Amino acid sequence: QVQLVESGGGSVQAGGSLRLSCAASTYISRWNCVGWFRQAPGKEREGVARIYTDGGVTYYADFVEGRFTISRDNAKNTVYLQMNSLKPEDTAMYYCAAPRATYGGCDRITDGYWGQGTQVTVSD
Repeated sequence: QVQLVESGGGSVQAGGSLRLSCAASTYISRWNCVGWFRQAPGKEREGVARIYTDGGVTYYADFVEGRFTISRDNAKNTVYLQMNSLKPEDTAMYYCAAPRATYGGCDRITDGYWGQGTQVTVSD
């Protein structure tokens, strides 16, 4: 059974940094891409960043504004999200996900594997 496990969340002050990890129980290279998403209370889930496992091409949501970096380590089957210059509006539960289909996309994953999430809280 495929599992994704996020870690690295926590509470930081505005301007601080966190590094999230998403460890997969299988080869991440089996997927076309892996994405990070977030959901704040009362808001819809939104995409944060995605990375293509073959070649490492990355895409970011506009609100990232150069503050976050997504990366992957295929040997460790892990995808990372380095978050710098955090803002209170970044407060949310962060999830990683991969599409169930081998060549599925990661901008919106409606049928895929999801982790349990890791909470990020940014205070003023």
